[in-house]
Amino acid sequence: MAQFHTLSIKNIHRETAQCITLSFNIPEQLKQTFSFKAGQYITLKTTINGESIRRDYSLCSSPKSGDITVAVKEVEGGTFSKYANNSLKIGDTLDVAEPKGRFTFEPLATATRTIAAFAAGSGITPVLSIAKTLLEEEPNSTFVLVYGNKTTQDTIFLNELLALHHTYKERFVIQFLFSQAQEPDALFGRIEKSTVNLIVKNRYKHVIIDAFYLCGP
Repeated sequence: MAQFHTLSIKNIHRETAQCITLSFNIPEQLKQTFSFKAGQYITLKTTINGESIRRDYSLCSSPKSGDITVAVKEVEGGTFSKYANNSLKIGDTLDVAEPKGRFTFEPLATATRTIAAFAAGSGITPVLSIAKTLLEEEPNSTFVLVYGNKTTQDTIFLNELLALHHTYKERFVIQFLFSQAQEPDALFGRIEKSTVNLIVKNRYKHVIIDAFYLCGP
């Protein structure tokens, strides 16, 4: 049974019109409890209108950062996501269970490899944690990200991804896709067989891709 700890919200950042990120203050005595592997998730628990609500959210921070941060996208009819996006404030508390999950990436400082990820919408959350971890902790490795959304306005972590690309130009490759907008250097449409073929069989046909991570909304 999951053990929950009451944590206060350290920061709230609006990523898009429908999505925020929440960061938590972690007391010194709980830092080991909340250590995690890239790709893992935490369970948040609170009471809304007298009902106990639990939701799982992937961590989007890297383990090395020391931050516990999740993205919460408001969905139609979503009790917790609506509450989080419209009512939570810095200093409020939520019950948080320790990190779990097997969708993980473990860095190896001496590795020289290429990891590719295909993500759509809020599926970027664990993938961002994995990408940051590789870039920070495997100086000889490369990360290729294919990321699909409706428009740039709907793209969670757009600015953070562009900043990462600026920092790690040679090692972090991003291909954006938009299904409802034509943008320079982006593909139009959704991630499908032809998209995968373009990346794997065309652009990177001479590169051995050591692992793939796939995550949808």
